[in-house]
Amino acid sequence: MAIRYSVQAETREECVRGLEQLVQLDLVPVMLPVQVRTDGWMARAVPRPSAPAEEPRQT
Repeated sequence: MAIRYSVQAETREECVRGLEQLVQLDLVPVMLPVQVRTDGWMARAVPRPSAPAEEPRQT
């Protein structure tokens, strides 16, 4: 299973602020804030994919 980080908040604005903090930590948003129940919001982010290793050049 892939690693995911979630933000749960009471308001959309709070959820956006939490997601912005995850982005500042170099995470990538995968789910923008959505209302998940009548009194709560959720967003998700994942670690940025690492660059593939380069193949050694043959000369």
